[in-house]
Amino acid sequence: MPTVIRRRAAIMGLAASTLAAQVRRGWAQSVIPGSNSARIVVPFAAGGTADVVARVVAQILSEATSLPFAIEHRTGAGGDVSAEFVAKAAPDGRTLLLGHGGIAVTNQYVHKEIPYDSVESFAPIALIGEVANVLVIHPALPCRSLKELVDYCAAKGPGNVSYGSTGADSAGHLAMAYLQSVAGIKLSPVVYQSRSHMTNDLLSGRLLITMDNLPAYLRHIQSGALRALAVSSARRWFAAPDIPTVAEQGYRGFDATLWWYVAAPAGTRLELVRKFSAAIVSGIQSDAMARRMREIGVQELPGCLEDLVSHMAAENAKWRKIIVAPSLASQ
Repeated sequence: MPTVIRRRAAIMGLAASTLAAQVRRGWAQSVIPGSNSARIVVPFAAGGTADVVARVVAQILSEATSLPFAIEHRTGAGGDVSAEFVAKAAPDGRTLLLGHGGIAVTNQYVHKEIPYDSVESFAPIALIGEVANVLVIHPALPCRSLKELVDYCAAKGPGNVSYGSTGADSAGHLAMAYLQSVAGIKLSPVVYQSRSHMTNDLLSGRLLITMDNLPAYLRHIQSGALRALAVSSARRWFAAPDIPTVAEQGYRGFDATLWWYVAAPAGTRLELVRKFSAAIVSGIQSDAMARRMREIGVQELPGCLEDLVSHMAAENAKWRKIIVAPSLASQ
């Protein structure tokens, strides 16, 4: 009898796993008819943060649908190249975009023109995660707090203190423009073609200030080669809990991160969008995926399509006020 029970249990287990696979295949076939693969288009080159985030999403969706999701890198124009490609793709669920705050909100204000509509061209699916910026200075600068830096810049006069930037559409440049706006100071940007060149100048003291994505500077902060004055996120960053936020140093509500989301071409069926959204949110909330994201310096930020729409609206209202009212070029 025990042998029969064990055999029956094994058969039932095999049947259950087979049925689960059939359900997943049926789910995929019912919402993406005739497909046997899909892709996630990424706006940056392989090997960086965006690449890893995209692979997390690809694994989640592959497991949810039993369809392989490939990663396709289409770089250029701060994300506009990949965004245009996805906007023009068939709305069949086989082409998704790993977007960021630039594509969703700020590129429309910073770039002279963009080949898509940041709202009308896409069907929002889910929020994924965010990366904080950090305000760092060379230790030669006599400032040990954000207030001291603001006072230092104010005393020097408008435009007489410079900071490093990787371009007006970068998250760090926008965060610094935001800080200047709320602090009432004006600095001059020194634009670099690469983060590595900017970091080298900062470490050598040829450059004294920058605000940029935190993970790239964490080891230099920990070694004492650079001094961190503030993080740009709404809350203290999980990987650097000793660094105070801008908000807690007198600028209430300050929040300027690089955030990631997933979208599909406009016209994608709502049924499919909701299924993708639920799978992604559930996957990002898992310990394994959250840990994988944090290993590359990304704070998980799972949100359904309604959360993403609300987030985009709030970010648009904030950045339009910051970018359009003053001239960002002078920030």
